[in-house]
Amino acid sequence: MKLNVYLSGEIHSDWRQQIEDGCEANGLAVVFTSAVTDHDASDAAGDLLGEEDNSFWRDHKSAKVNAIRIKTLIENCDLAVIRFGDKYKQWNAAFDAGYCAALGKPYITLHGENITHPLKEVDALAMAWTRTPEQVVEILNYVTSKK
Repeated sequence: MKLNVYLSGEIHSDWRQQIEDGCEANGLAVVFTSAVTDHDASDAAGDLLGEEDNSFWRDHKSAKVNAIRIKTLIENCDLAVIRFGDKYKQWNAAFDAGYCAALGKPYITLHGENITHPLKEVDALAMAWTRTPEQVVEILNYVTSKK
């Protein structure tokens, strides 16, 4: 079975690469997709429609252009992994989890124990809560296993 996995959430650590490397090391048939993880490029996505002097409208246009990619990738994934980091509040990740829940897409959350309380509703609808990228790889190994 080939699995299409959408990786959502914080962009300030190498968790995505750890999951991809772990799956490759285990020979898993997994294809990964993600939102644009270059912060500056993501913020400038709306500039394709013309520059804005007002930061609100620049952010608004960029959010909509980014949403084309994110919405399409989530709708076409088999499973999402949603990472919440400690440093910033990832409103976009919470939104992605809600969108997955609304679509009936299974998702796994990835975050530390120190933020379980604020994420209790997000975790309640997740198929699994993981604390490390290695745990995500173990789940993907199990899900794609022929046994």
